[in-house]
Amino acid sequence: MDIQNERTNVNDLTQGVVWKKLLRFLFPILTGLLFQQLYNTADAFIVGYFLDDNALAAVGGSVSVITNLIIGFFAGLVSGATVMISQSYGAGDYDRLSRTLHTCFVFCVGVGLAITVGGYFAAPGALRIVKNHNVLMHDSTQYLRIYLCGAVPLLVYNLFQGTLQAVGDSGRPLKYLICSCLTNIALDLLFIGVFGWRVMGAALASVLSMCLCTALAMGHFLRTDKPHRFSFAKLKIDRSVLGGMIHIGLPSGLQSSMYSLSNIIIQAAINGLGDTNIVSAWTATARLDGLYWVTTNAFGIAISSFAGQCYGAGKTERMKQAMRTCMAISLSVTALLSTFLMLIARPAYSLFVKSPVAIDKAIEIMWCIVPFYFTWSYSEVLTGTLRGTGNTFIPMIIVLIGTCIFRVVWMYTVVPAWNNVVGISIVYVISWVITGVAFTFYYIRCRKNGFLNGKRSRF
Repeated sequence: MDIQNERTNVNDLTQGVVWKKLLRFLFPILTGLLFQQLYNTADAFIVGYFLDDNALAAVGGSVSVITNLIIGFFAGLVSGATVMISQSYGAGDYDRLSRTLHTCFVFCVGVGLAITVGGYFAAPGALRIVKNHNVLMHDSTQYLRIYLCGAVPLLVYNLFQGTLQAVGDSGRPLKYLICSCLTNIALDLLFIGVFGWRVMGAALASVLSMCLCTALAMGHFLRTDKPHRFSFAKLKIDRSVLGGMIHIGLPSGLQSSMYSLSNIIIQAAINGLGDTNIVSAWTATARLDGLYWVTTNAFGIAISSFAGQCYGAGKTERMKQAMRTCMAISLSVTALLSTFLMLIARPAYSLFVKSPVAIDKAIEIMWCIVPFYFTWSYSEVLTGTLRGTGNTFIPMIIVLIGTCIFRVVWMYTVVPAWNNVVGISIVYVISWVITGVAFTFYYIRCRKNGFLNGKRSRF
């Protein structure tokens, strides 16, 4: 394979005008994540339209925080592999790239099967831990068990998508997600609207559409002649690669889990208010502000892959320039999106919930959170840059203290005296500010000590 030709193709993020490369790479990621969010939005809209607010609460809320905890942890581990792949691609080390891809594939399949089996038996207990309402328990358990049957294709697709983005190809995952999303919507309408399968239909639609998405990606990896070509004959565990993946990915996985654990405590507090209207409002808010979270996540993914390739190639000044450019674009987009969400709040929430009380509560939650989104956008770009260099341990500690521990302390000290949706919601904003300040000081320290100039090993 001609390495020089590989390094000068359109997917090479180490060359060209930074802002043009960044936007060209970012746009498919953002569009793909928006379609992925459409999975959740379509489920919520169709469930809410054909069924009732209780069914909506059953497929959101408690189920979401549990699945985010489980899948998020292992997806974080997989992100360690994609960082290694982006750095290997930037350095031209295609042998290590291939070994990383195949090692992580074996890991994803094994872990996914364990999640499916363990999730079936643990689902009722997990829902009781987060104080899921008894009236929702049957539907929530059924949805959670079926959804976790898709753990293998979900983790494998995370690997394939991350690999493509790591080598600078953000367009192909977009095509797969569009096909998957349209399939999910069609199956939702068929299973729920025609067959009357209620929440079981929503869960089956999600699993089957994800299987399609993974199959499409697998077809490309088997056919491509690029360095990320997949071969079943190469499947084995490379211990050095696995160690590097865990070294980089474990902090990210723990960070995701800590977010989810703190959100479980917050969800339990919401459930503990004893009002299903508030649970429905919280679920609807999560669906709508998902537009923001996929947007900021896109910026984090883009700068992480950009930084990884540049760091691997030794072009650290270009990496820093990309970080500054990404920060400016991210904050601008956040300001526009926050304004848009606040303007459309009431008509948008009416798509998900029928109760006027639930809609009022959802708007109350939104006004507590949305104006302060910019604080998290800032942190996301900084952490994405650090993640691209393989620096994940200290960011995990910052998140542990500034976000997770703070939120838990708040829930057990402040909320008992301020026991309403405002007292619960405001904890997000305060924790974002604390975390953002901490990341700023740490990033400055990394620059001062040369950690962003290649003084640490890539792996």
